[in-house]
Amino acid sequence: MKTQARFYHAGCPVCISAEQTVAGALDPARFDVEVVHLGQSTQRLVEAEAAGVQSVPALVIDQQVFHINHGADLSALK
Repeated sequence: MKTQARFYHAGCPVCISAEQTVAGALDPARFDVEVVHLGQSTQRLVEAEAAGVQSVPALVIDQQVFHINHGADLSALK
């Protein structure tokens, strides 16, 4: 069974670079990666906050949040 991974971003250059580098590096045989663009899917901001995401880009695996660089605070996306 694959582990669910969610990569949250806002579409900024920092986020896109992190998506290509970090999310793209995850082994597809081990991880089912969902990319969530919070700039386009604002209804998922609540979900991201509940998962512990404070800024994007961020990767959530097994309820653990990995904040990658700093593109934007979630509060800026509201």
